[in-house]
Amino acid sequence: MTTEVRVPTLPESVADATVLAWHKEPGAAVRRGENLVDLETDKVVLEVPAPVDGVLAAIEAKKGDVVGADVVLARIEAGAAPPAEQAVASAQEAPATVARPPAQPPAPPAAARRTPPHPAPTRSAAADAEPILAPAARRLVKEMALDPAEIAGSGRDGRIHKADVVAFLDRREPSEPEIDPEALVPPPSGLGGEAGRPEQRVPMTRLRARIAERLVEAQQTAAILTTFNEVDMQAVTDLRRRYRDPFEQAHGVRLGFMSFFVKAAVEALQRFPVVNASVDEGDIIYHGYYDIGIAVSSPRGLVVPILRNCDQLSMADIEQAIAGFAGKAKDGSLSYEDLTGGTFSITNGGVFGSLLSTPILNPPQSAILGMHKVQERPMVEDGAIVVRPMMYLALSYDHRLIDGRDAVQFLVAIKEAIEDPARLLLRV
Repeated sequence: MTTEVRVPTLPESVADATVLAWHKEPGAAVRRGENLVDLETDKVVLEVPAPVDGVLAAIEAKKGDVVGADVVLARIEAGAAPPAEQAVASAQEAPATVARPPAQPPAPPAAARRTPPHPAPTRSAAADAEPILAPAARRLVKEMALDPAEIAGSGRDGRIHKADVVAFLDRREPSEPEIDPEALVPPPSGLGGEAGRPEQRVPMTRLRARIAERLVEAQQTAAILTTFNEVDMQAVTDLRRRYRDPFEQAHGVRLGFMSFFVKAAVEALQRFPVVNASVDEGDIIYHGYYDIGIAVSSPRGLVVPILRNCDQLSMADIEQAIAGFAGKAKDGSLSYEDLTGGTFSITNGGVFGSLLSTPILNPPQSAILGMHKVQERPMVEDGAIVVRPMMYLALSYDHRLIDGRDAVQFLVAIKEAIEDPARLLLRV
């Protein structure tokens, strides 16, 4: 019986996906739940598992094809899969000059999966370990021809993330290899420009293209204005220094600046609900919940996972959720649910050293808060010059909906809450 493998249902905001990589070749044995193909959307990389045990009969969508929801990707001849050793032999792409080892007695599929028959890394060994590999880690394992059985996974149930593969490579090759100058010259294909001034044209990833599209959309559809202020971080810095170790011991996560700003933003949004609203054609939608997007850098670009119901979260909950988002962004495991929705956003360019910037809105949200580098500066207090750790704040907002007065007062409310954190407890 033939079973079709189809593109899963995509969210309304995602029209299609691109076939990123196949992990099985036609004729290879597959097991139910084993990842067959990675699909890249403009938000995340989606894994498509095999629905049944059997043999991959045909691939209908090749790498690079753009496919929509419910499109047939492949066909599987359901039934008993061939022995593990046959699947390994059919999937191997070893050069003809490499001598094959003596035949080994058949081993159960589970044993073959856990203990590779040969110490040398092969493509088939990586394929057998696919269920425990994150997408980014799987690609790196294939590119470097590594044996995943040699890599210790730090994720749940031993799942291997990209950081685990990088750490393995660092341990295996501690010394920096010599650089061949000729290897730095790109191949002639795909290059343009004058002699001695080479250029190379590469296509945008879907995520980068989507980022560009949304940024242009925000600039063209909203009347973006930015207001600035500065905040004295002394009180928050003192609190972090005083409670850093007890907080980490109690909650298993470090106490950062972001949890203070999330709580301060919630207090300010409750006082100025128009900043938490959005424009929908001729209507204004006021949101009675506080879902805050936290901008996170990933290997594929900037993503903004959503921290939901922030008014109901403790500071420990916020820090743990942000740490979880950072890990997911790093290994490419963010889901659609993590990235959809949101009523307000916060971005922290200070982690990269930015002193001041004007953040761009994340439609359909109407405002975004920009944090920046904490830098000691001379300030005047009670007629005396003192040194204080200062941070510039920037609030970009849609002037179609938010008046300048509301925007300025909103930013001042955040400033006051950060400079006197007791306000977050007393809600004054």
